[in-house]
Amino acid sequence: MITALYLAHLNPVTNAHVEIINELKNNADIVKIMPVVFKSGKNEINSKSFPFSFEIRKKMITSIFGDSVSVTDDYAFFAPFKKYMPPLLSPKSWELRKQILRGVKGEFFSYTGDKAEGYMLKIYRLKPKIGQRRALSAAAVKENIYKAALGEESNWKKDVPESVARIIDENWNVIKKFSEMEDKTTRVLGMKFPKEGWSK
Repeated sequence: MITALYLAHLNPVTNAHVEIINELKNNADIVKIMPVVFKSGKNEINSKSFPFSFEIRKKMITSIFGDSVSVTDDYAFFAPFKKYMPPLLSPKSWELRKQILRGVKGEFFSYTGDKAEGYMLKIYRLKPKIGQRRALSAAAVKENIYKAALGEESNWKKDVPESVARIIDENWNVIKKFSEMEDKTTRVLGMKFPKEGWSK
């Protein structure tokens, strides 16, 4: 029994993500998808970079794959996020590894399209397989969605599955809210975190 672990933002789920997940399904018995979650206590922290909640992203994934994949919130950071730094030396970063592997039995591997991320996954003994980086990025898709919310011309719907486009339309208030806000995120050692919750 082989489990594929896919740790990603998935904010939103794009056609490129669907390609990757289909490849993982062909190479593993179980595909465990973990959209990254940032929490302060029981509340999820969202921002312009991370607009959609875990539940909305889970709905996006299951609208395409049903129950043929597992979607969990085991890739969760809890505020204050700075306690996960520096990687490897921070006990909290090793706790995160335990969370990610919760319920995983038998052989497993993790997937990334990013070489630097692959290096980190290797250090944490998450057995990465580094795939080809897709030309289509979720960040670019998200920017096009924000353009549409601001009344600019945008063809963002061609870059996401139809069911995902419908879910985004259903949650347009989220897009509208963040399109008019400053992006309150911070980048530390190549990782993005919401500024809210970085330190308490």
